[in-house]
Amino acid sequence: MTIVGGIVSFIIIWWLVLFMVLPWRAQPSENPLPGNTPSAPDNPLIALKALVTTGITVILFAIVWAIAETGWVNFRE
Repeated sequence: MTIVGGIVSFIIIWWLVLFMVLPWRAQPSENPLPGNTPSAPDNPLIALKALVTTGITVILFAIVWAIAETGWVNFRE
């Protein structure tokens, strides 16, 4: 896997994991302000979710990298 391929793979995995992590602990506001969507989370915890997403992505990327580098799956043929 090249550097560019690794960076692109990491970014794609990161975004996929982020979309899976975003609903975690999302509690809608009990009293939404006028003009706000009633389903909008009260405290979205974006920094925590980004940190969790990065940790999960590092693990998944290491697995993808190991599979690509050991030749279990050959992307060149």
